[in-house]
Amino acid sequence: MNGLRILIVDDEPAIARALRPALQAHDFQVAVATTGAEGLAEVARFRPHLILLDLGLPDIDGVTLVGELRQQTSTPIIIVSVRGADRDKIAALDRGADDYLTKPFSVGELLARIRVALRHQQQTPATTAASPVLTNGALVLDPARHQVTLRGAPVHLSPTEFHLLEILMAHAGKVITHGTLLHKVWGAEYAGETQLLRVYIGQLRGKIEERPQRPTYIQTEPGIGYRFREPEET
Repeated sequence: MNGLRILIVDDEPAIARALRPALQAHDFQVAVATTGAEGLAEVARFRPHLILLDLGLPDIDGVTLVGELRQQTSTPIIIVSVRGADRDKIAALDRGADDYLTKPFSVGELLARIRVALRHQQQTPATTAASPVLTNGALVLDPARHQVTLRGAPVHLSPTEFHLLEILMAHAGKVITHGTLLHKVWGAEYAGETQLLRVYIGQLRGKIEERPQRPTYIQTEPGIGYRFREPEET
């Protein structure tokens, strides 16, 4: 990870004082912005590989800022906030954030989340060039092009959503447990984060299902996990 750049957007000086040396000790370059406007400017100047973003900024709500950032960059965004309610997490993830940490948190947990987000970002078409195109009804996932289409129209997915969908489609007809999906997509550190998985499944359904409340593709196996329907079933 030597030389990778992380931008902290947080108006609490204590957060920057604590995180900057901890991240630099792991060979990250670190920049700090204390407002949303500064954050947007630093994204253009500093060109970070990852953004740590607080929701309670003085000039703009963090959820709104996530949406603005997503208009100019696909850089992974990890929310770090005292807001722990599910509605805040879901709102941020819906806007395009990659992960969410509730303050206070340990540096070890933050570093684990950073590793996962960077791993997803670094999954380029070259790493999946040998993978076959996956087709299920009107839904097509092309790993080599990192592209998903539905009835011929492109479906815009985050790197995490793409990885999750690829695993589900590659195992169509089989039940995949919550634990297996969490481990494969996010890593062993996320073993108990079933709510995070539910949020991402909901986002996928919203993008690929005609009626997300009555899904055709992604079936829930209560208390166990999820099953992607076999092609002949759709």
